[in-house]
Amino acid sequence: MSRVIGFVGAGQMGEPMVVRLVRAGYRVVVYARREPVRKRLRECGAEVVDSVAVAAAADIVIVCVFSDAQLVEVVGGPDGVLAAAGPDTVVVSHTTGAVSTVKQLAATHPDGPVLLDGPVSGSAEDIAAGKLTVLLGGPALAVEAARPVLEAYARTIVATGGLGSALGVKLVNNALFAANAQLVALGAEVGRRLGIEDNDLLDALAACSGNSFAASSIRRTGGFPKFEQLAAPFLRKDVAACVAATADLGVDLGLLGTVIADGPFELG
Repeated sequence: MSRVIGFVGAGQMGEPMVVRLVRAGYRVVVYARREPVRKRLRECGAEVVDSVAVAAAADIVIVCVFSDAQLVEVVGGPDGVLAAAGPDTVVVSHTTGAVSTVKQLAATHPDGPVLLDGPVSGSAEDIAAGKLTVLLGGPALAVEAARPVLEAYARTIVATGGLGSALGVKLVNNALFAANAQLVALGAEVGRRLGIEDNDLLDALAACSGNSFAASSIRRTGGFPKFEQLAAPFLRKDVAACVAATADLGVDLGLLGTVIADGPFELG
């Protein structure tokens, strides 16, 4: 394929994305810091470079970093992706963070490149299987330009509207998932008082109308303690981002926020 894909942020989620892109036939130029990761990426067929600017010299640039602070570091500033990329380049940010951050970054380069917010729903395993869900916010032409590239690792790509809309949808989604997980944990507390073991309850719920994606996730990860250990750090980040974003907009989460804050999992 003729298009060059730049990639920044080959971590837990980003590395399998790079692998899928290479296997799809793209020339992928990756900036990564850790030598073990750099070695694995070279072995899979990616071109590993030593600066963000070199990775940004591409047709589509994908940024997959953990936080807003990291996003600003690699995308903004005189040495960042937006400064180094060409005016026709499309930059996709997979970071789940504040709407204001992507809008402020985009405003620094009104004549291009085009920045899209592209938060994801799914796991590293979903990426490896090509089953990830990606939400995309931004100009329609740029969304359609990025779509076939993202299809290397995403089964479902949803255009949500203007820049920032995908993050808004993702934040609501994350709030609902966190609240649902808390409700399942509260249900398990009731079940224990009724003499029902956690695993028995989760197995039964899988065949009943009270099942949910949250309940299935808890069951799949091995129960409540394991789920909290693995998922809570990410949920806490997502919940904090949702609370901050809604507070900036003067939006009250209401009962949804109460369930998230007061449930058995420590998500505050």
